[in-house]
Amino acid sequence: MSIREVSLTDVHHAHQRIRPLAIRTPLIESQQLSEMLGIRLGLKLENLQVTGSFKVRGAANKLLSLSTQESERGVITVSSGNHGRAVAYVARRLGIHAVICLSEAVPPGKVEVIQGLGAEVVICGKTYDEAAEEAQRIQNDRGLTMVHPFDDPLIIAGQGTIGLELLEDFPQISTAIVPLSGGGLISGIALALKSTDPSIQVIGVTMERGPAMFQSLRAGKIVEVVEEPTLADALAGGIGFDNVYTFRMVQEYVDDTVLVSEEEIAGAMAFALEKHRLIVEGGGVVGIASVLYRKVKGLGEGVVVVVSGANVELSTLFEVAREQGVLQ
Repeated sequence: MSIREVSLTDVHHAHQRIRPLAIRTPLIESQQLSEMLGIRLGLKLENLQVTGSFKVRGAANKLLSLSTQESERGVITVSSGNHGRAVAYVARRLGIHAVICLSEAVPPGKVEVIQGLGAEVVICGKTYDEAAEEAQRIQNDRGLTMVHPFDDPLIIAGQGTIGLELLEDFPQISTAIVPLSGGGLISGIALALKSTDPSIQVIGVTMERGPAMFQSLRAGKIVEVVEEPTLADALAGGIGFDNVYTFRMVQEYVDDTVLVSEEEIAGAMAFALEKHRLIVEGGGVVGIASVLYRKVKGLGEGVVVVVSGANVELSTLFEVAREQGVLQ
């Protein structure tokens, strides 16, 4: 199989293509974190994206690139929630039938939103990887087009549009801190940043419980990890032994990866809510956790943290806020 490399040109094309479906999210300075660290630190608020996460960028780029025949047959994907919501949203806007495979671990609120967008939802398997196997079977049976959550050039290029916006809105950027799961987000952003200025650091952050990409990078090969319950459920799941793009791109472009604990994720969720009045899910707040608890060093003078999603169950957020003393 020939591998089609993802280029900066692909990211620029994606930026133009997705404009009707994805908004340009704001970048704000965190006065609290800036003062704490003695640097200028900005937050890229993808939690304010139209579907509540960055995932709509990649989904829009992929679905807008389908042929007429592919659009008529429909699409299928597997998701831990946010990607499925993005595919369902874009498919509805474009009049494409979408099948979304979710594991039993996906929070009920995320399932309900996807169903409300008119997608065909299939709940299958206890883990993301088991749901992925069922998605592959359905794809083969029905001739649908797979919209991979991360390991696809069009998905990666779509997520990379965030990198272009960072360069325009925060030209003094020295370090980008990005949530890390399957690697589509950080691969695209790192490609955009490093292709423009190789001196910019890119640091990936993920949770301690079941960090598939982190463990694979440490091993130098793709490894299987056991999924564990985590506040960062959006980051759960493996990266696939058939991974073509993201593992290699993360190896090439990402300077470092760090882990944050469940307690640190909870603290960062409470911090975002109390100090910035932002609703951020566990997977979306890991970058804030990494700086709040000083997990990363040598950041330089201009740091941007990508806040990747807002789709948390309110009951979970309020419980975290109470435990952290933000709510009484």
